Amino acid sequence: MRERRRIAYGLGFGLALLAAGPIAALAQIPLPPNSATGRTVTPAYEGWYENDDGTYSLSFGYFNRNTDEILEIPLGPDNMLEPSVFGQNQPTRFEEGRHWGTFVVRVPADFENQEVTWTLRMRGQTLTVPGHLHPDWRIDALREGAHGNTPPMLKFEQSGPEVTGPGGSNFVYGPLRASVGEPVDITVYADDDGGGRSLGGGFGFGRGGARALATLTWFKHQGPGDVTFGQTSQRVTDADVPVVNGVMFGAPGDYVVRIRATESGAVATAGHAQCCWSNGFVAVSVNP
Repeated sequence: MRERRRIAYGLGFGLALLAAGPIAALAQIPLPPNSATGRTVTPAYEGWYENDDGTYSLSFGYFNRNTDEILEIPLGPDNMLEPSVFGQNQPTRFEEGRHWGTFVVRVPADFENQEVTWTLRMRGQTLTVPGHLHPDWRIDALREGAHGNTPPMLKFEQSGPEVTGPGGSNFVYGPLRASVGEPVDITVYADDDGGGRSLGGGFGFGRGGARALATLTWFKHQGPGDVTFGQTSQRVTDADVPVVNGVMFGAPGDYVVRIRATESGAVATAGHAQCCWSNGFVAVSVNP
């Protein structure tokens, strides 16, 4: 018999058993300690933020309680978002440990009291977390309230669209074409002002002056096979110079690669604020 747990792991404060309402925490769920292998992945709701167009982004992450085991859970009944009309943007590969703000679900301005739930099923357990617009769960993602800091910006062509924030502006680049076992180059431009950027200030490419460094970290986000990166982490030293990484795929199918740009000196962990990193997503179609 499957054990069904409805949990909220947001803002890093804990896991709470929820009643019919998403916020009414009744009791702490005692979870087993971390282990090298054999544990589950907890889906996490981080909170929501408002977009410039009046829509809202619900930010999700996860906690893989294994310290030495990466889990793969394909899209489908064991890894799904509901209602499905909002897409299936969640990861299928779960690295060890806690990963904040790995994707968002964008909902309309009139979403109000509705929910988007993320369900993971594995090892006889069903873990579900609701995303919602409760006021207590509002987070700083596009602009940090205290200092006006904003996340780095990414783009995949010098004259292409800019993406920023944990949702990557809900933009997926591609699809690129690749073949199994043959590396394909993915090109990224990144820029960050180190804090205080105006939301309408633009990317800043081609302008003079010093630019803060950013770190790019590469992840397999979705796909049926192994993904090998030429480099898993790269530093950006000039916003006008592209960073190129060779990526190789182990099986045919459709993939999504996630590139996280983190501000210089910052780490991609957060509670209320998620203003220190941005996600970029690249779709790749791999032939045999």
